Amino acid sequence: MQKVYKLSKARFQELQEELEYMKTVREREVADQIKEARSFGDLSENSEYDEAKNEQGKLYSRIAEVENILANCEVMEETVASGTVKTGCHVTVLDMDDNTEEDYQLVGSQEADPYQRRISEESPFGKALLDAKEGDIVSVVAPAGTLHYKVIKIH
Repeated sequence: MQKVYKLSKARFQELQEELEYMKTVREREVADQIKEARSFGDLSENSEYDEAKNEQGKLYSRIAEVENILANCEVMEETVASGTVKTGCHVTVLDMDDNTEEDYQLVGSQEADPYQRRISEESPFGKALLDAKEGDIVSVVAPAGTLHYKVIKIH
């Protein structure tokens, strides 16, 4: 069964643009690098050629990865109409252990960035928040022990 990647509209657009750039501009640049390196002569001792071929391999690998993501993605709508935490929602939680409020956005794994408070729906914290309602208390099992959060606001 193929994994379904959940993406925001913005991330979906970014990946489409990246793919277009890689298939047009970047692919031509790498082909030119290979052509230039071949002109240097003996390929068995040509580090420029080896480097250009490695770059080509990385490029094709990334193209395949992005094509797979785009072929198997679901574009999320940012909505709070359901009153429950869903992927794409922003949520304010109260850390019940130290009594501090924190804001997070629940996103798909391709967009997770803890430093920007964008939490993957597949992480333990994300899984605990999914389908929670305002006022619910969720528990997250972490290496430091079980953490408890109260959902204050879904926005």
